[in-house]
Amino acid sequence: MSREILQLAEALASEKNVDAEIVFGALEFALGIAAKKKAEREHMDVRVEIDRDTGSYQTFRRWLIVEDEAYTYPELEKTIEQIQEEIPGIDIAVGDYYEEELPNESFGRQAAQTAKQIILQRIRDAEREQILSTFLANRSDIVVGTVKRVERQGIIVELAPKLDALLPRQEMLPRENYRNGDRIRALFLRVEEFNGGRKQVILSRTQPEFLRHLFEQEVPEIGDGLLDIREVARDPGQRAKIAVKANDQRIDPQGTCIGVRGARVNAVSNELGGERIDIVLWSMDTAQFVINALSPAQVSRIVINESDDGRESVDVIVAEDQLALAIGRSGQNVRLAAELTGKELNIMTVEEAEERHAAEDAQIRALFVEHLNADEDTANILVQEGFTSLEEVAYVPAEELLEIEGFDQETVDTLRSRARDAILTLAIASEEKLDNIAEDLRTLEGVDQDMLRDLADAEITTRDDLAELSIDELIEITGIEEEEAKTVIMAARAHWFEEDSGNGQAEQQQ
Repeated sequence: MSREILQLAEALASEKNVDAEIVFGALEFALGIAAKKKAEREHMDVRVEIDRDTGSYQTFRRWLIVEDEAYTYPELEKTIEQIQEEIPGIDIAVGDYYEEELPNESFGRQAAQTAKQIILQRIRDAEREQILSTFLANRSDIVVGTVKRVERQGIIVELAPKLDALLPRQEMLPRENYRNGDRIRALFLRVEEFNGGRKQVILSRTQPEFLRHLFEQEVPEIGDGLLDIREVARDPGQRAKIAVKANDQRIDPQGTCIGVRGARVNAVSNELGGERIDIVLWSMDTAQFVINALSPAQVSRIVINESDDGRESVDVIVAEDQLALAIGRSGQNVRLAAELTGKELNIMTVEEAEERHAAEDAQIRALFVEHLNADEDTANILVQEGFTSLEEVAYVPAEELLEIEGFDQETVDTLRSRARDAILTLAIASEEKLDNIAEDLRTLEGVDQDMLRDLADAEITTRDDLAELSIDELIEITGIEEEEAKTVIMAARAHWFEEDSGNGQAEQQQ
């Protein structure tokens, strides 16, 4: 039998042109399968060791040694305590294997056939790995292939002989239809590893980078460094915006990307199923970039608002007849412009902006009248001069206030003193409100001191009070982002679900 194993190993290595070690590994694996079938315990861990010189072999069953708290699989593991009780004085540690010898199974025709199948599979895997490695070493960002077949999860694309890729349904453009044999262009997205270690190339036609690389192929000036695509925003298959910037002042970046009679942009659009593409000028100036991004709508005025955490939102004021164009169908134009610029855009008409501005002015005016003990005329003057908070009145240089017509030194000193006193009074009142916050809200994960102050001002003082808020209400009170608001609300409500679960279990026990 030992001689037969050596002869088979030599024959298979020669026939399949593989290293003898691969053959021996396959034979050991096949003998292990036979041993598990014989024992009728397919989940146990079996190791077979073949002597490369004599062809004799031994079969072992083995267990991984683990800590007691990690013990999960009795068929495959033993705890360090178990093995030390079974074999006192054994020299073994966690992470080692303990082995017991099993009777060898005879090496019959079935084991030989299994070994042959394993070797063939390993050869195919090695060949596929080599083809994939060659492809990855020489690939471009956009790949061209042939539709091999259409499946439920997507399209199988043949990129090269014996190299297939998957274009998933979610990475295809809406209403795209392909047939076997069609040529297809797509973006190389990633390589995914599935169960068993098999690797699969994943493609995409919906990613913004696909649009960018299509333009790089159609517009040589991009490759030459004369022009850059700075930002891309897409609603795949429907509409896209790209922001372009010329590195050479002699070049018109928009005209260059559009091409003669629209040849270049149309070529890209046709590749994307007629996706409409707006080419806009990139600008370092936020206001100008927003105006460009909202094209073709005409913008009347831009107001940039910066929050305490440094994030910017932009109020975009347009004429009534430009409102629908600025927003776009289903909000598409403003959504793509916001994605392109990275800013939150609030579209409003001139009338709406004036109403909002008047309401904000009235709120600030009331603040000055109440806390500075100022008359209406003085409060109006401060608002007209652009003062929006007590802190500005208290701490801007006195010279700026003295430049205001009608303000003398005494008036300025009085206003600054009252503003500082009001800030201190409000801070003390705010701290006193914090004393009313319940401990279960103070210690809630995700709630910081600033949020607690905002909640206290809104008379939200317990965890249940917070849990009863909607996400929109929490955002309005605290000004935090939607994702953060969702997390905080769910944390506040967690104990409700725990109580419901506990009640349900108690009812089952009864």
